[in-house]
Amino acid sequence: MLHSALKEAIDSQFAQAITEPAELCQDALLVRLDNGVVIELRIASAEEYAIAWRWGDTELRIDTAPLHPQLSTYPNHLHTGEGQLLPDPLTQPGRDPWDNVNAVITALIGDPLLQSQGK
Repeated sequence: MLHSALKEAIDSQFAQAITEPAELCQDALLVRLDNGVVIELRIASAEEYAIAWRWGDTELRIDTAPLHPQLSTYPNHLHTGEGQLLPDPLTQPGRDPWDNVNAVITALIGDPLLQSQGK
């Protein structure tokens, strides 16, 4: 049900930036931006999520797996296309899922590799 609500919000809010309506899959939501970014959203709750995207041959991911307590944004963190593990510059566990999704899509429209996010 959460993915359905997010799909409606994405289709409405980002109609000018997506190539087609967001696609509901069994346990994910796929979003294709007109700049070539393909985003896979897996949102279990406000505290547990994985947001992965691909731009060309580069893949990045933000997730909340509690595996990296040394990072300032623990448990959320960013896996870069170069294999680095960094603090997550965009999302916050506990925040409304739409706010996190909106922040990620907005950032990726102009900066698919998050180069301006201090990465």
